Amino acid sequence: MLSERMLKALNEQLNKELFSAYFYLGIAAYFKERGLDGFASWMEAQAEEELGHAMRFYDYIFNRGGTVELERIEKPKQSFESPLKAFEAVYLHEVGVTQSIFKLVDLAEEEKDRATYQFLQWFVEEQVEEEASTKAIVDKLKIIGDSPNGLFMLDRELGARKAALRNLLTQNGP
Repeated sequence: MLSERMLKALNEQLNKELFSAYFYLGIAAYFKERGLDGFASWMEAQAEEELGHAMRFYDYIFNRGGTVELERIEKPKQSFESPLKAFEAVYLHEVGVTQSIFKLVDLAEEEKDRATYQFLQWFVEEQVEEEASTKAIVDKLKIIGDSPNGLFMLDRELGARKAALRNLLTQNGP
């Protein structure tokens, strides 16, 4: 059974994960409108991944006898000065998510909630990966600068990451 404090915190994180999916879709739209389909594909796959994270919290709350509280999702930003600025926003977003996960871990430790502590360890590892991958793209965009050729090459590289569910749905038709 979850404490009221832990339940509230887990629900807040569930809603943050849902916002993250929305956040990434907003940035995908920004890239799609600019003809950077590879960047858009990367963001769409990231949005799908964030929905998966939200579902992990959703299931965990129910598995521990809690009640899920869904909140209104804030409209994400969809306009950026450049691909670099968009990815800098992504990196900062992931740093914020990491801090949020760390606060949950601290709460689980404080409450001696070993099950939740164990559940959160997957997210701790995931956030290390999320920060590293987004920082690597920011670094590449800084190197590329204003080079259209470099941007085109990175767009192709990022386009290799596809949203699995979306691909499955589009293969089977509308």
